[in-house]
Amino acid sequence: MIALLASHQHLYSLIVQAFRIGVWLVLLTAVFVPLEHFFAVRPAKLFYKGWQTNLGWYFIGSLVPIFVLGPPSALLAAGIHAILPNWVTGAAAALPLWVRMVAAMVVGEVGFYWGHRWTHELPFLWRFHAIHHSATQMSFLVNSRAHPVDATFTRLCGLALLYATGLASTVGSNPGLVPLLVLFVGSIWSYFIHANLRWRLGPFEEVVSSPAFHHWHHTHSDHKDRNYASMLPFMDRVFGTFYLPREWPAEYGTATVVPDTLADQLLAPFMPNAKDEARTANT
Repeated sequence: MIALLASHQHLYSLIVQAFRIGVWLVLLTAVFVPLEHFFAVRPAKLFYKGWQTNLGWYFIGSLVPIFVLGPPSALLAAGIHAILPNWVTGAAAALPLWVRMVAAMVVGEVGFYWGHRWTHELPFLWRFHAIHHSATQMSFLVNSRAHPVDATFTRLCGLALLYATGLASTVGSNPGLVPLLVLFVGSIWSYFIHANLRWRLGPFEEVVSSPAFHHWHHTHSDHKDRNYASMLPFMDRVFGTFYLPREWPAEYGTATVVPDTLADQLLAPFMPNAKDEARTANT
């Protein structure tokens, strides 16, 4: 009886999460579809090639991290707190929430930057990240086109620094609040920078990422492997990967062969062939 009750509770929780994710999709669509129609970089059909795949990834990317990201995040936090002394991991505990939040956005971005960059530079990680870059049409839903392994790895890289600096903690009131806010803000902004929007932010493009900044990250040209930062472009300035001309990319995508169907994209990174192993990352 207890096991049956628990299974019903898990099912109810899953249904509630699915409903919330559906509501978010309606809101995102209501905001971005009109914007992408009136302010498009390049005019595109509402139902462009690959939109069904992006939609499938939206639901997978929204549901899977709830179950996948939690355990490794807890182990990561526990491991860091076991290795580092309390005066390091607890240094920021007394700071006001808004100060910790601002600091967490910057510190976390360092981890997200390098996690993202490694997914381009290491062939094993690129297998998973290539799925995100296989989109040839930019749209807000391209943000969701990410394999769970890829998304989990990059997020853990950012969270590791938050726990190591004490900006996130496993104890105290609302211990998961700061990581949750960092991931939430980053996710919302990521929909914006993937959108088919010709908006430029002028001098603020050096301060916060824009669609133009991130579109160049998705280019299928000699300027690929630039602009790894998700929100703060100065990370790319510091690490030598910043690129932002006045024009927009001529094309998007990757030379890496990625299957078209959602099911194949989920499984393909786990079954590379000899040719895939021989090539370098992100060719």
